[in-house]
Amino acid sequence: MENGDYLTTISAKMKDAEIDGQLLFCTQQSNMSDSKEFCGLKPLFERGRGDSDGTLRLSAFSWLADHDAEPHNPLKPATFFQMVTTMINITFPDGNVKAFEPPPAGLDVAKSISEGFARNCVAMELNGTLLDLNTPITEDAQVRLITTKDPEALEIMRHSAAHVMAQAVLRVCKDAKLTIGPVVENGFYYDIDMEPVSADDFPKIEAEMKKIIKEKIPLCRKEVSKSDALEFYKDEPYKREMISELADGTISFYEQGDFTDLCRGPHVPHTGFIKAFKLMKVSGAYWRADQTQPQLQRIYGTAFFDKKELKEHLHFIKEAKRRNHRKLGLALDLFSFHDEAPGMAFFHAKGMELWNALLDYWREEHRADGYVETQTPIMLTRNLWERSGHWENYRENMYFSQIDDFEYAIKPMNCPGGMLLYGMRPHSYKELPIRAAEIGLVHRHELSGVLSGLFRVRAFHQDDAHIFMTPDMIQDEILGVLRLTARIYQTFGLGFHLELSTRPEKSIGSDEQWEMATEGLRAALDAYGMDYKINEGDGAFYGPKIDSHILDSLKRTWQCGTIQLDMSLPDRFDLSYVGKSGEKLRPIMIHRTVYGSIERFLGILVEHFAGRFPLWMAPVQAILLPMNDDLVPYAKEVRAILAGQGLRAEVDERTESLNKKVREAQINYIPLILTIGAREKDAGTLSVRTLDGKVEHGVSHEAFLNRVMPYIKERRDMEG
Repeated sequence: MENGDYLTTISAKMKDAEIDGQLLFCTQQSNMSDSKEFCGLKPLFERGRGDSDGTLRLSAFSWLADHDAEPHNPLKPATFFQMVTTMINITFPDGNVKAFEPPPAGLDVAKSISEGFARNCVAMELNGTLLDLNTPITEDAQVRLITTKDPEALEIMRHSAAHVMAQAVLRVCKDAKLTIGPVVENGFYYDIDMEPVSADDFPKIEAEMKKIIKEKIPLCRKEVSKSDALEFYKDEPYKREMISELADGTISFYEQGDFTDLCRGPHVPHTGFIKAFKLMKVSGAYWRADQTQPQLQRIYGTAFFDKKELKEHLHFIKEAKRRNHRKLGLALDLFSFHDEAPGMAFFHAKGMELWNALLDYWREEHRADGYVETQTPIMLTRNLWERSGHWENYRENMYFSQIDDFEYAIKPMNCPGGMLLYGMRPHSYKELPIRAAEIGLVHRHELSGVLSGLFRVRAFHQDDAHIFMTPDMIQDEILGVLRLTARIYQTFGLGFHLELSTRPEKSIGSDEQWEMATEGLRAALDAYGMDYKINEGDGAFYGPKIDSHILDSLKRTWQCGTIQLDMSLPDRFDLSYVGKSGEKLRPIMIHRTVYGSIERFLGILVEHFAGRFPLWMAPVQAILLPMNDDLVPYAKEVRAILAGQGLRAEVDERTESLNKKVREAQINYIPLILTIGAREKDAGTLSVRTLDGKVEHGVSHEAFLNRVMPYIKERRDMEG
């Protein structure tokens, strides 16, 4: 290709990109006196005063702005010519390499695959860094094109949607002052200094957003000096404050028609990529979370590439709201929270029935797997926590007290007490493994702002267990815990996946101990045969761990169970056992939970079942409804018969209509609604109604118990 053809291609690209500043026709040998205006366009490069060597100086932003040549820095014609005529080799994720001449932008690379593919491209990953599609690629590079199907795309698009919302707000409220607008889980928000708004104002803002999206306005990156950025935002105090805290150098903006925002990017190519959006809610937020600063309006929104996905998301939110465990906990009379004990749940009588059903099942499964149950004190002396390493590594999460001039800590974990129990007497290898479980009440300091019903509390019960074993038992014991965990979760209809977390920066123990422990967990996971994810640096301070993340009926994941392999605490507590040859050896120890926090697990189950628990779990399994007051004594006799067989039953003695009693029993999700009239009393039968609306008359007491008790004993939900 001739030089003029190169320059024609470059000029065309500049026109397409609407670059303010054009190109001088020049050759490798030319200097400014030889240069001429090309295609009637203004110069992009100007001769610097006093430059006698033919040096050119960049005087406008262009598609070359990200090159080593910064604005206003010298650039010789030969250097420029080399930049625009060098062959660029792009390596794709599959290993294929494609050459481009002249240097392409990301969009050019996408179009080289197909125009249809390019239309679905959102951004690109250039040598591991996410960048805009219009970023020039000036040297050989590895490129991964991000399409609307890739996980990063949604976050990039939602970031752009936050800009669109901010632009719309400024059109509606011209006096508004912008602060920050990040992407968050399931959407985005923007904090804005403006008059208070409410959901009633959303239609007006959304209407402006639709206009902006319909215009398909390009989002163009621009870089300026810090001083120029401060000048640009001279009337924007929040933006000036943020800029002043940045290091000296170039500051990036994104221009979007008549709107400009301080931003790192990347963004979608134009606003038309936002196919479906909705403003969700508004709340107050102080600037920099400082109550002495102005209160801002935090407007939340969400956005998707597809209207169907938005519809599904809104349905999910509605369903999650219906299942909210805090509301159901009160409505079903299970538990409550009170200001007198922030972050600490009060369980009602029905809640305790549910609690005990969980623990009865837990104890049954653990006894079958060879566990013993222990209990240790809630408060222990400071020297114990120093010895365990918690004082140094976990103190900010603990509560303290002082008694008789001694410092105590309320336990945040059960393990130090378990170490003392093991150390009470000598042990032989013949006793191992010892599987010692504990339903321990622990307390952890949580900030009031993060407390969230049963999901985030300050006091909770952990279904801990500590397994003491020999090194050759590691794999079998971990596999045993994994199988026990799977069996328990499956009873509740919960799927799960596994994650392996490795050594964090803040840890105790030697490199050798950590390597052995990590490889022990990895080998057990490989033997278990289930896919798992690795979380680098996310282990406990005393050992690596396997976490179980359960999947509920709304496809949400929750981290509950954990398996932590620990070689440090047995060292710190000088624990031992006598080996086959009579030598004193150090045991290996596993910390593990299945439910995790029982409070949290119960909250998850409330939402998973939406309060409609399986028969074996239900706080009230059957309710007897006498059709008149004369039948109440007989209903109580029947209740006693049912209770004697282990059924949790109640009698509704209220003077209300039968229809109302039935309806309220259904609202409270009582699985078995038993009606007793004069005919049922005379025949010794029941009319049985289930929550699916089926009714069966004339069922004898014996037949009823024979039918329902197997479901309770086997912990199965009723069929039909």
